[in-house]
Amino acid sequence: MRLLAGDDEASKAALAALVDGDDFVVWEDGTLSSEEQARRYEYRRGSLRRRGIETLGLERAVQLLGERDQPIRLGKITSVDRSRIFMLFLTEDGSALMACIGGQRPDGRPPRQDLDRRPQRSS
Repeated sequence: MRLLAGDDEASKAALAALVDGDDFVVWEDGTLSSEEQARRYEYRRGSLRRRGIETLGLERAVQLLGERDQPIRLGKITSVDRSRIFMLFLTEDGSALMACIGGQRPDGRPPRQDLDRRPQRSS
């Protein structure tokens, strides 16, 4: 929870989700490239809009992740009804939050796979 103490809207909303008891996971099985994740989420931006998924922090996260290429670890917070999902981009050792993206459909339905699928490690 201390990692989400940032001043951006997405981190604040993710912290509120944790306080509300939403589920979370931080994957321990390897790291990904921050630059690669920036490219993937930049690519997904159009798809998210077409599907009506409201995002928090997407542009900021893409910018922060793309500024320098470094290994990162992923985490996810999911509301019990799956209507809200937050993707967390952590430093390789998990000690700091680099960026956060939140997603929610305006009708309250789950955002499907666009935001919450765990990106695969690039070769």
